Amino acid sequence: MKSVSHLQASQLLHNKFIVVLGDSIQRSVYKDLVLLLQKEKYLSLRQLKTKGEMSFEQDCLVEGGCLDQMHNGTQYREVRQFQSAHHLVRFYFVTRIYSHYMQTVLEDFRHGLKPDVVIVNSCVWDISRYSCSWDDGYKENLHRFFDELHGVLPEETLVVWNLTMPLGEKIRGGFLVPEVCHHVSSLRYDVIEANFYSGTLADAYGMDVLDLHFQFRFSLQHRMKDGIHWNAVAHRKITSLVLQHAAEAWGVILPCPVTVYGEEEDWTLTHRKIYSWCKMGLVSVETYRHHYNSYRAEFFSDTLPTNYLSFDNPWPQTCHFKAAGTWRSAPPPKPYHRNLDREAGNGKCA
Repeated sequence: MKSVSHLQASQLLHNKFIVVLGDSIQRSVYKDLVLLLQKEKYLSLRQLKTKGEMSFEQDCLVEGGCLDQMHNGTQYREVRQFQSAHHLVRFYFVTRIYSHYMQTVLEDFRHGLKPDVVIVNSCVWDISRYSCSWDDGYKENLHRFFDELHGVLPEETLVVWNLTMPLGEKIRGGFLVPEVCHHVSSLRYDVIEANFYSGTLADAYGMDVLDLHFQFRFSLQHRMKDGIHWNAVAHRKITSLVLQHAAEAWGVILPCPVTVYGEEEDWTLTHRKIYSWCKMGLVSVETYRHHYNSYRAEFFSDTLPTNYLSFDNPWPQTCHFKAAGTWRSAPPPKPYHRNLDREAGNGKCA
């Protein structure tokens, strides 16, 4: 499978708000997406292992992490956000698919900016940290989460439920406290059962299911020594799978990438390539006439132009957009519950 390039990702997610929910693996999903939206590089080992840092690749820590107490408990919180002129990506660390904290996250969706894409998974913590008999509780929480999410998000939001990736026979990680170590031997089998149920239920609620367990069953060489986490190559494949799935859902054909690997995009070089291809008749001039551009105004206005992306035509369309004050810089939108805390004088300033 070919990896999605920086240019493809930038164009596909142009003016999109993406939310990633889940554990440390989902955090790396968020990080790889943030990195790919800016440059053609892979995550470093240090970036994969670090959690709760103040900033990662131009993003910011909104809540929790090193702003609060760092620990491996079920109450650990971490909310991160990346914003560029034309992309907004947010991550919530969760240890349970439905809880009081998850309700506050759903309130963010209810009262704040509606996400265009939600990428979510919660399984390993759910079935190992809360009860020896996880079946009934996990299933009930899945029902409650899917039901509330369905009521909060608009119909056009793309929700992707990631099935949990294969666990190793011997695993170790921050979530493995002594009280649950006796579950380790059966956890990889429990994940398979939990995947079956969560995938079936997500499909019943009309959500898209991405079976990462199936996709990576023969790619175990990319799994880390702890038996849980995965390397940068695996995470780039996850990003590619998610973006190709989104493209298919939106009826968009991903164009051939025109990128300089390992460096920031050289737009002069890119346009020279396009010009030479047009002269040779390899591509139409009209195809590239309005080559990818950023439209900062669109993120700070109340509405989007109806023609900012035509899904019948995979290339970005010309935007004629005017709105009062849109060219003024604006602070990135904060999650709803953070704004409430700040108004009450209880929150930390991000």
